[in-house]
Amino acid sequence: MNELAESLAARIAAEGPMRLDHWMAACNAHYYATRDPLGRDFTTAPEVSQLFGEMIGGWIGDLWQRAIDHNPLLLKPVTLVELGPGRGTLLADALRVLARLSGFTSQCRLALVETSPVLRAAQARALAGWAPSWHDSPDTLPRDTPLLIIANEFFDALPIRQFLGHGLERAVGHGPQGFAATTLPTPETEPHERCEAAEAMVTALAARLQAQGGAALVIDYGATEAPINTLQALRGGQPADPYADPGEADLTAHVDFARLADVAVPLTVHGPVPQGRFLAALGIHSRAAALSRGKPSDIAASINAGLARLTAPAQMGALFKAMALTAPGWPIPAGFDQ
Repeated sequence: MNELAESLAARIAAEGPMRLDHWMAACNAHYYATRDPLGRDFTTAPEVSQLFGEMIGGWIGDLWQRAIDHNPLLLKPVTLVELGPGRGTLLADALRVLARLSGFTSQCRLALVETSPVLRAAQARALAGWAPSWHDSPDTLPRDTPLLIIANEFFDALPIRQFLGHGLERAVGHGPQGFAATTLPTPETEPHERCEAAEAMVTALAARLQAQGGAALVIDYGATEAPINTLQALRGGQPADPYADPGEADLTAHVDFARLADVAVPLTVHGPVPQGRFLAALGIHSRAAALSRGKPSDIAASINAGLARLTAPAQMGALFKAMALTAPGWPIPAGFDQ
């Protein structure tokens, strides 16, 4: 057993079975702190194609431009935030687009919410020249500017509770055969999942956006109905046992968009809409055609393969959803006005 496994086994021996959200939080904290998993255990949309980050850059720039056109008093420093920025690929591609927008670069501060030292180092390399500030949590984000917040495949990694019905909740035990799923009693009687960490974070961010202005864009995988039993583990790009080898696999669950929308009051909620439809509305197909024009056939094929992976319903286009939250007085964001 690794050091984390020994610590968790000792904790369970002393205190009894561990609630699933406590297990997931401990495992993912170790997992992300000790490696760069992108391209090895899983691949996020920005790593699939530069098209994704470019579309997000256009989305940010369009929203900012229309906001200041409507209210020139908003023409002041703005903080561009990414929650869980991975290697910094999304923002690097987005900022390449935003640098063309007159006035944005001089007004923009960059803030990254990231706890992993491994990923912070990758972000520093990708975003050299932008002087980002790093934050362990959104609590320390600047309070003196509007916030433009991007959260791509961030909320799916936050710890969930699983209520199984009949007064039982998912927990993790440890015995001679290792770690395994077990149950604990709970007052909850209906089966459902709940991510209390995501709810608390969206509630806090909604208060900040109401006070400071701005918007948030959440892109993640999940259905429009409440999730049940969606915990999964990925290791080496393959499904794995979420209870074996703690801290060595990526643990995720579907995002409950309806619940996040409920706690986002008093912001205006837009969507969720399927990722494929959202990216199409932003012009991803035209951009892919422009990128492919005049390129060798193998490069054009790679661009089109990335486009298909991001937008096709059978790939990321339907399971992944986009939802935006805007502060009072801010315009309807692109991709949500149809």
